[in-house]
Amino acid sequence: MGLRVMKTAIATLTAIYAAMLLNVDNPQAAGILAILGVDTTRWRGLKTVFARFAASLVGLVIASALFDAIGFHIWVLGLFILIAFPLLTRFGLKEGIVTGSVIVFHLFARGEVSVDAILTELKLLSIGLGWATFFNLVYMPREKRTLAVLRDKTERLFAAVFVELARFLRDPGALWSGDEMLQAEAAIDEGIEVAQRSRENRLIWRSKNNRLVLQDEPWLLYFHMRRSQLESIQLMMELVAFVSHRVPQAESIARLFDTLTDDVRSDYYEGKTEQALDALETQFRAMPLPATRDEFETRAALLQLCRELRRYLTIARREKKRRSPQATAHIQ
Repeated sequence: MGLRVMKTAIATLTAIYAAMLLNVDNPQAAGILAILGVDTTRWRGLKTVFARFAASLVGLVIASALFDAIGFHIWVLGLFILIAFPLLTRFGLKEGIVTGSVIVFHLFARGEVSVDAILTELKLLSIGLGWATFFNLVYMPREKRTLAVLRDKTERLFAAVFVELARFLRDPGALWSGDEMLQAEAAIDEGIEVAQRSRENRLIWRSKNNRLVLQDEPWLLYFHMRRSQLESIQLMMELVAFVSHRVPQAESIARLFDTLTDDVRSDYYEGKTEQALDALETQFRAMPLPATRDEFETRAALLQLCRELRRYLTIARREKKRRSPQATAHIQ
């Protein structure tokens, strides 16, 4: 936010001085337009500047027609709003409503619809939004360090959750607040937000369905992977609570979570946890068939727990295969 404020201040002053050098009437309006044009990312800046410029042109056309046909009456401004605002919203130019209104109100204050008046508004638009675009493109903060910190925090919290699950399996009376799950969810959500911002700042394009779209951000893929895994962990927590009192294999399951504690911070998918899970499932299949309803429910919970563990591991393995050599996110 501090950087954006500083960029806005510089863009505003630059736009005003540029309008003064070009002898454009009311140069302060260019500063207002620059304020409206500065945004948080390069991609958002380009999109919003386009919307603001297009909305201002549409607004100028509508307002000029109304002022020329009816006159410069206060109530005509209300009529302009009733006509222009729904039209701009329908055509996806909602973000440009305020900018268009600034231009229209400035034209109303001028009190005339002429070529010179229209050109003046277009000059103010070009200067204000032009300098805003320049400062949007010239510098945006790099998020690599922030993303690395959030990745490390997420992996540390995942490891802590697996430690607690293993401890609960060995001692069903152990207490755990579950705070690590809440912190992990918050870290993942923040990671997705920062990764999305980083993606919009890179402006690297790729072709998809015969159209250009922004290149995928490896960090964004990473944190979406962690979100899917977090959902799997939440289900595992419920199943662990159900089977911990009832199966003699609780220690084997606990050792599997011990392995996950180390694997979650590994740079590569080595398959050790999956091999341990295969052995555990083989052990479960060798058990006698359930003789009672209670045993049946316990066995069903064990089966579901194994499935969730495998889903967790499958997500990691799949995403690792997608990782490009340039990707910096650690997948496991």
